[in-house]
Amino acid sequence: MKKKIFLIFPPHLTDQPITYTLIKKYDLKTNILRASINYNTQGNLLLELEGTKENISSGIRYLENIGVKVDFIHTEIKWDEKACIHCGACTAVCPSDALKLDSNSWLLSFNAEECLGCKLCIKACPLKIITNGL
Repeated sequence: MKKKIFLIFPPHLTDQPITYTLIKKYDLKTNILRASINYNTQGNLLLELEGTKENISSGIRYLENIGVKVDFIHTEIKWDEKACIHCGACTAVCPSDALKLDSNSWLLSFNAEECLGCKLCIKACPLKIITNGL
């Protein structure tokens, strides 16, 4: 099982080995997708966790118990492939390359597994065919 989470940790936790603890104590694979950490100021971390459902739940409880704010990333981006003109406007703003133009065919593809759920593509699409799925 995989789960993407966004962590905000307070100044007193910016020097703590949080991802190390998730790996060692909760047997989780961690993939840091984005990080901004300023020592003694604040830290933000976009993280993908992989492991059993129980271990992910235990790891998240650990984070919340030490004072880390945990937001769950729900990737609900919907792309209407049939209506798409493959202009690539969405690829320019996609930070994870979940939306890509094939360099040979110039056709757009979307990989939901890579999507961070930032929704920048929704604003960038000139045809408004990318939605949040709601």
